[in-house]
Amino acid sequence: MQKTTLTNVIVVIGAGSIGQAIARRVSAGKHVLLADLRQENAEAAAKTLREAGFNVTTAKVDVSSLTSVQALVENAAALGEVSGVIHAAGVSPSQAAPATILKVDLYGTALVLEEFGKVIARGGAGIVIASQSGHRLPPLSVEQNAALATTPVEELLNLPMLQPDQVKDSLHAYQISKRGNSLRVMAEAVRWGKRGARINTISPGIIITSLAKDELDGPRGAGYRRMIELSAAGRAGTPDEVGTVGALLMGSDGAFITGSDFLMDGGVTAAYWFGELAPNV
Repeated sequence: MQKTTLTNVIVVIGAGSIGQAIARRVSAGKHVLLADLRQENAEAAAKTLREAGFNVTTAKVDVSSLTSVQALVENAAALGEVSGVIHAAGVSPSQAAPATILKVDLYGTALVLEEFGKVIARGGAGIVIASQSGHRLPPLSVEQNAALATTPVEELLNLPMLQPDQVKDSLHAYQISKRGNSLRVMAEAVRWGKRGARINTISPGIIITSLAKDELDGPRGAGYRRMIELSAAGRAGTPDEVGTVGALLMGSDGAFITGSDFLMDGGVTAAYWFGELAPNV
């Protein structure tokens, strides 16, 4: 009797350059389900990947909607065995108001982790794209860390620390969302581990993507250019460099890594805390 082999499915949420770069490194011979809030973005990215030899289908997803994320999970599970999740969807401080950033970047990430944590295959792995911004938020209390990491998803946005009188601007919302992403992943790594799967975050610095271009062209553009100039690397990063780290974390060479956050920002955070970018310099 011939043994049936399940298709390995890699789910990419967010059709931008970083998600594509990681997918290129880990999806050969697998089925890529590429999801985005805008179907046209997913289709454009899928065309590029198909022309490079990848097997790709697309879907529309709103990560801030429980029913939308659940539908994506069902779609992925119907295609085969979900062996990888690359969560690269989000909005930046120049793109949205604080409430939207918290809903998409913080709640949306927690939702994706919870729902895909129900179907991730043994031996599978996931990546969440956080940000260097999470590393520039001042330390939180032990209680606040635990709240961001473990509060039930549907109660998360009700936390006192996330109310409008506490989170008053988009940058703060973004920073606390990205800090929350790394904390949530640490907690979820325990649950994913019980399924024999791994999950990590990557916190990139300024990587040349459409989101970064919005920031460079926006009201914080001068600050972003200063970060680049005063960093140890002296340049912005590329999506392919993030793809290299993603490939390590999702592949067999990263089999001992889970619940971790990888800061890759060319030295910007180091310069912020201990160099020329420090607030008191």
